Amino acid sequence: MARALATVDLECVRSNVTALKQRLSPDCSLMAVVKAGGYGHGAVPVARACLEAGATALGVATVSEAQELRRAGLEDSILIMGPLTGEEAASAMEADADVVIWSLPFLKELIRIGYGAGRRARVHVKVDTGMRRLGLFPRGLPEMLDAIEMAPEVELTGLMSHFATADEDDEDFFRFQLRTFEEAVQVVLRTGAGAVFHCANSAATIRYPESHFNMVRCGIAVYGLSPTQGDASADGLRPALRLTSYVAGIKRLIEGDLVGYGCTWRAPADTDIALVPIGYGDGVSRRLSNRGEVLIGGRRRPIAGRVSMDLVTVDLGKDAGVRPGDEVALIGRQEEQEISAEELAGLLDTINYEVTCNLSPRVQRRYVR
Repeated sequence: MARALATVDLECVRSNVTALKQRLSPDCSLMAVVKAGGYGHGAVPVARACLEAGATALGVATVSEAQELRRAGLEDSILIMGPLTGEEAASAMEADADVVIWSLPFLKELIRIGYGAGRRARVHVKVDTGMRRLGLFPRGLPEMLDAIEMAPEVELTGLMSHFATADEDDEDFFRFQLRTFEEAVQVVLRTGAGAVFHCANSAATIRYPESHFNMVRCGIAVYGLSPTQGDASADGLRPALRLTSYVAGIKRLIEGDLVGYGCTWRAPADTDIALVPIGYGDGVSRRLSNRGEVLIGGRRRPIAGRVSMDLVTVDLGKDAGVRPGDEVALIGRQEEQEISAEELAGLLDTINYEVTCNLSPRVQRRYVR
């Protein structure tokens, strides 16, 4: 019996990739984003499932994430999307990974590294279409393309950007970014360079077919979570992860008894409290104290008192029929009830991405194929 267990259904992952691919034209491919440990689900098993379902490339944020995939024996295309130092760029080349570039000084560093190692760096130029994070301003794109063409140590393999508001109701800024990227695509096409063009995240992939170009980058939707924080099933997605613990013990309280750090919960009447061995050290946010719920025996039960590092206390009421060893579900379905990552995100004033990414390494992962 695991004190903190994330069960990941890889068939759900494959189903989600299949559903996303059905939205694409035949000449458009799908990159599965598996950074941050596969959004807390486990990068390597999820990556394999995505590739089995037809993804053609994998997206990560760091060199170490690319190296993890290579050590696991994955030979497919990997794009490292985050910024790199010169040393990290050399390691990226050794890992046979593509890298993102948006400045001429970094291009010169890649040329130097490639020349010294006898390798060619495969690069995706990132254009800043309005998000004002990583990316080259569009006016600098022609100079960058000229510099790449003059460098035998560098190969242009992609042009990319990222949408800031594809998940928002107001489309104005999305449309501005899309037009800006379309203009950048035309600049590359006029050079005759062969490249993949990708800008669509999960939200854009689902909502805006005109943003697909010849590749999309899907992250959150791969895991069956809603990119708009809504009902994922409405988009044909199936959540892949359940987070569970168990009832380690039950304590009978009398009216007025106080519970937990700070004594923030007082028993309104005689009641039973379930002791559940999972806490913020596992990724269950302390902000769920006195406001979150769990599922036990197919019923919602309120968290009573503060979430501590290793333990949650749950108000059962009197004679609830709960026994030590009973499963406690914190994310996922139990009988007819479900607590979704989106529901938790709403309580925490955040997004479902953070809910699963925050699951700590001490949460055991189990994979169902």
